[in-house]
Amino acid sequence: MIAILAFQYNREKRYRIDELETSLDNYAGFTHRYIEHYDILSQQNFERLDTIKHLIPESNIRITVIGQKGNVMYDSFVPEYSTMENHLHRPEVQKALYSDTGGNIRHSETTGQDFYYYARYYDGYFVRCAVVYNIAIENFLKAERVFIFFMLALFVIMWGLLSLVTRRLGEIINRLRDFAVRAGKDEDIDPHLEFVDSEFGDIRRQIVQIYNGLRKTRQDLTAEKERLFNHLNALNEGIAFFLPNKEKILANSHFIQYINLISERSSISAEMLFEIEDFKPLVFQIEKYLSDDIVINPKDLPQFSVTISKSEKYYNVQSIVFPDKSFEILISDVTRPEKRRLLKQQLTSNIAHELKTPLASIKGYLETIINNQSLPKEKQVYFVQRAFIQSERLNSLLNDISLLNNIEDAGDLFEFKQVHLRPLINDVIENLESRMNEKNIVIQLAVNEKVTVFGNDSLLSSIFQNFIENSINYAGENASIKIKQYLEDEKFYYLSYSDSGKGIAETHLPRIFERFYRADEGRTRENGGTGLGLSIVKNAVQLHRGEISVRNKPEGGLEFLFSLAKA
Repeated sequence: MIAILAFQYNREKRYRIDELETSLDNYAGFTHRYIEHYDILSQQNFERLDTIKHLIPESNIRITVIGQKGNVMYDSFVPEYSTMENHLHRPEVQKALYSDTGGNIRHSETTGQDFYYYARYYDGYFVRCAVVYNIAIENFLKAERVFIFFMLALFVIMWGLLSLVTRRLGEIINRLRDFAVRAGKDEDIDPHLEFVDSEFGDIRRQIVQIYNGLRKTRQDLTAEKERLFNHLNALNEGIAFFLPNKEKILANSHFIQYINLISERSSISAEMLFEIEDFKPLVFQIEKYLSDDIVINPKDLPQFSVTISKSEKYYNVQSIVFPDKSFEILISDVTRPEKRRLLKQQLTSNIAHELKTPLASIKGYLETIINNQSLPKEKQVYFVQRAFIQSERLNSLLNDISLLNNIEDAGDLFEFKQVHLRPLINDVIENLESRMNEKNIVIQLAVNEKVTVFGNDSLLSSIFQNFIENSINYAGENASIKIKQYLEDEKFYYLSYSDSGKGIAETHLPRIFERFYRADEGRTRENGGTGLGLSIVKNAVQLHRGEISVRNKPEGGLEFLFSLAKA
């Protein structure tokens, strides 16, 4: 109330001052126009301004014209105005100098009277209008005080009404408080507890219903929690959930067992994981997202994974950070010694088998030339050419093995950048154009010019080169190839590669991306394939955060469906 009264009082007072200054500003404007009209400033004929005294109805208005440097050029109250002292530092003149207008109440040493001064600055001079500050002006500037008594009376009335309302409200709130205290202590609520018949009665009934519902929900949650713990303990993986301050929410027995095995210590708790050296790379990644400055997108949760080797065992440790900065850690035992041994043995056998064929051919051709010195020159050239072809095949095989190993084991060494897909595919098609023309193969490209992916241009070229070479080798004469983009979402472009060949048997489809897997052994070697092309394609697509699948088209031929991450 005090603040409102003070504001209103000052507002009323300011209004009176503005009203008075508006009147004085009108006189100043009138004087300025008079000076401009009769060109008084250039003629220095300021005596002519005496006419203004007869034009202004109020006799207590004082008009003063002051030069830019403060010299008084005219004053309607002082006949000998040329002898007046410099007025540049008068408060109202200083205000007008910097703000165009200025007002002030003070005593005049020249006239011996009190004035309310108002000055306005025009181009090259000031016009100051003043009114004698007498009782009438003083009373005019005072604010009306009737509103003060009105506001005080309104305040007293509101105080009384609010006292009645809050006293009644306080009684009801006390009852609600007693109810809340009993509910907080998990005490039974008296079903016959009633409030007054009002909106609070409805609130009470709703609160009791909500409270009873929450008690039932809590009992159900307790049962679900038990089932969840049983489920987590039945998992073969170790899993734990943590708060942003790294405090454990829950962890199953496998999690404790795994971190004990990795740390080679016993009786270690779940929170001790953050102190184990083997987990430091993962912890470092998690801590980057626990800062308050980082905002996590619910649609793209940060996920990390590291592999830890300990005592001839391998553990895959994964983590996901949620938007509220809580996170989970999952530890899986990925040790498969026998499977890895068989896989390595099979891979070694396949590589040896594939290398043996071109080496045997090269050796045979060269031995024939060495052991038959009298062999005709045309025959020697033929054998050398055949040996060269086999060496090229051997080189292609070694290059494919090297590329595949680089993708699988050192994928982070490839440089990723924005790549426009259509020009890249056109370059691949141009490189293979002569081979396609030999078999009268036509290709249709339906990929938009604006499609830009985030990837490595060399690996992306390998994807489409292996696809097209596969069609050249196996689709047959007069085949057609179609490459199209059929869908896109926020993160990926979805593409299709298909040809019009005869396809392959459905039994072979699940294994078509395996290294050295051959659906038709004889035809593959005859056409010079290394058996690694589609394996390279799959690994390259996965390195670009995409997925790939294959199917036979109803009308014949293979169709590969794959996705690539957007730039």
